[in-house]
Amino acid sequence: QVQLQESGPGLVKPSQTFSVTCTVSGGSITTNYVYWNWIRQSPGKGLEWMGGIGYRGNPYYSPALRSRTSISRDTSKNQLTLQLSSVSPEDTAVYYCARSDSNFKIDYWGKGTLVTVSS
Repeated sequence: QVQLQESGPGLVKPSQTFSVTCTVSGGSITTNYVYWNWIRQSPGKGLEWMGGIGYRGNPYYSPALRSRTSISRDTSKNQLTLQLSSVSPEDTAVYYCARSDSNFKIDYWGKGTLVTVSS
């Protein structure tokens, strides 16, 4: 059973940069043909796909967030990292990592971590 666990800073000030880490257990992040996605949900809004990283380590980004987003992985720790820069209160959200296939069909979700952007 694959499990994903996000961890983040909790509270961040506007204009800062934060990172959220997803630790994967029960499976390797380098398993062939799997993709690791970052998705967020702001209060009262729907899910927003932010980007992800493939099993070969190649990141991909939502065009809407590309300029502020960096996604990476640490294969030695079986972890994924999302970094978001120049944040504003509109970036307040629960941040999820999720595993998908090449068709972006998600089969595993983490429980998410809330990041609040506030001065």
